[in-house]
Amino acid sequence: MTDDLDATGLLCPLPVLKLRKRLKSLAVGDQIALRADDPAAIVDVPHFCAESGHTLVETRENAGVQVYLVRKTV
Repeated sequence: MTDDLDATGLLCPLPVLKLRKRLKSLAVGDQIALRADDPAAIVDVPHFCAESGHTLVETRENAGVQVYLVRKTV
């Protein structure tokens, strides 16, 4: 399953906080696509994944918005 989280327009630390909260409701192995336009997310999302044990599967940009695909692994 892939969930979707739109955090555009939100500033640090809200995109990561919303990602953390949403991941809690997912099963291990599920993925979530986070969309964010906060420049700090470029650093914050990979750091969050590394610290929390989740897998950052992909990072891409689409029309000025960063898209992070994260797999819940713990």
